[in-house]
Amino acid sequence: MSGTAAAEFGLDEATQILGDVFAPWVQDLGLTIERLECAPPPAAAADWQPGATLRMAFSERLCRNGGIVCGQALMALADTAMVIAILAANRGFRPMTTVDQTTHFLKAVASSDVLADARVVRLGRTMSFGRVTLRAAADSKPVAMVSSAFAML
Repeated sequence: MSGTAAAEFGLDEATQILGDVFAPWVQDLGLTIERLECAPPPAAAADWQPGATLRMAFSERLCRNGGIVCGQALMALADTAMVIAILAANRGFRPMTTVDQTTHFLKAVASSDVLADARVVRLGRTMSFGRVTLRAAADSKPVAMVSSAFAML
């Protein structure tokens, strides 16, 4: 996929990339992109970071025994959300690969969609770094914190 011009990159382009670039099993997670933040809004805080918010719809297929959304699905959500956040910061497609992902699970989530708020801490030429907060959509309580590093190809 070729690069996308900065002025054109938005939800439609990010959604197309989600469908074209990611493995079919990632697409089976039912992820949707709810928000992209490529540039700071007016009166943004000094520590504003570009990012994206993705939603993983609740499905019994994503649950382990006991109706709890499995950690593997949560980690895949966080990884995918961070890729989309880096694309937002880059304002277009750029190949990359995950180098490291550390996940701290805070509480179980059951019978709820999960929201991933991914923020780019540093967008670099060869490496990029980010953080993701996963929240249960039903009550907005954090379920996991994730930090990650990506090699920019």
